[in-house]
Amino acid sequence: MANSVLPSRASLAERLDDLPFTRRHFRVLSGSGIGWALDAMDVGLISFVLAALTQQWDLTKTDAGWIASIGFLGMAIGATLGGLLADRLGRRQVFAITLLIYGIATGASALVGGIAALLVLRFFVGLGLGAELPVASTYVSEFAPARIRGRLIVILEAFWAVGWTVSALIGYFVIPASDAGWRWAFALGAIPAIYALVVRWGLPESPRWLASRGRIAEADRIVSAFEADAGLVAAPAIRKEPPSRAIAVTARARLQTLWNSEFRVRTLCLWLVWLCVNFAYYGAFIWIPSILLDAGFDLVRSFGFTLIITLAQLPGYAVAAWLIEVWGRRATLSVFLVGSAVAAVFFGTATTEFAIIASGMALSFFNLGAWGALYAVTPETYPTSLRGTGAGWAAGVGRIASIVAPLSVPVLLVAGGTPLLFVVFAACFIVAAAAAWGLADRGGVALDDR
Repeated sequence: MANSVLPSRASLAERLDDLPFTRRHFRVLSGSGIGWALDAMDVGLISFVLAALTQQWDLTKTDAGWIASIGFLGMAIGATLGGLLADRLGRRQVFAITLLIYGIATGASALVGGIAALLVLRFFVGLGLGAELPVASTYVSEFAPARIRGRLIVILEAFWAVGWTVSALIGYFVIPASDAGWRWAFALGAIPAIYALVVRWGLPESPRWLASRGRIAEADRIVSAFEADAGLVAAPAIRKEPPSRAIAVTARARLQTLWNSEFRVRTLCLWLVWLCVNFAYYGAFIWIPSILLDAGFDLVRSFGFTLIITLAQLPGYAVAAWLIEVWGRRATLSVFLVGSAVAAVFFGTATTEFAIIASGMALSFFNLGAWGALYAVTPETYPTSLRGTGAGWAAGVGRIASIVAPLSVPVLLVAGGTPLLFVVFAACFIVAAAAAWGLADRGGVALDDR
């Protein structure tokens, strides 16, 4: 190392925040994004598989609801454990492990012969998925320059639309092709197990996390590589740490810190947003193919409508990525949630093909734009020592709603049909929009390294 004096954690953070966007940033973003897209492909596939299995296995809506919900139970546990492990073991390590777990479990799902085995494997799929998502957003946010951090996280989230679109293409072309189509769909879902090796050996560890664990020399080497890629030379290191509060070092201490006076309101509002958005999103999008089937459309046509609706996710992310650095995190999140509520009401009352597709596309546009903003604001809510834990627990608590949502849909459909169902989803979006104003808006501000 050129300097004999190790840099301080504060100077490392400043150097990361001041960097231009480089090829190494692109590698981190695209490498994490591919993992994110594979996640979305798996979550999206289950909605199409459920529609096919309902016909082949003569499943009741309750059976189908449990197949969906058991995965979200795994995601809830995975998100809380994944965040804790990411703060302890590192972002990259946990990211790779989670890809491996859910990739193997998804591939094995192609071999099941009954609902019991599928339920067990879907739980393990959820375990890996739930841990991976908050870890990936935390990982990318810790590399991103401060001035474009929110935009990069929304772009990362946009890979979700790519993965969901791939799942819709598989649903449209592969699943209806034969009785074994759903098995081939699950087999394709095993790709993340292979990609885990790329993540483990091809991406660097987060320098902010390394510095928080006292591994300053390793962190400095990674930051210096990014600076070299940008044609910059690091300034001489000055060993001067700013005053800081004690870092929570145990899992229990980190969890308690989420509810101290500094973070209490942020945590409460963040958990409420995650709960409401999860309930409405997964309640709607996991069931849309089945709802269209019940409306009288055949399997191929309902899957075709779902594919068109899914394509609207990409422009939703694109607009949110631009607005998040213009309007800020809270305003962008709130506006997209209100838009989601309006679209949900129109979708629930649509009767013609045009109205179903148009309102469904609007729901995709606004809802996925809101997801992008939510994933941007979540890791910014907490300092480095708490970031994985805070993001993981917010996602984990939100998954409670995603467990309940698929089981609630059949009940709500019986009680009031599709209109009541989507009015409930709209109400959830409105509550989330209000709670968004209790979050911290740290656009363009350096991440706290405490």
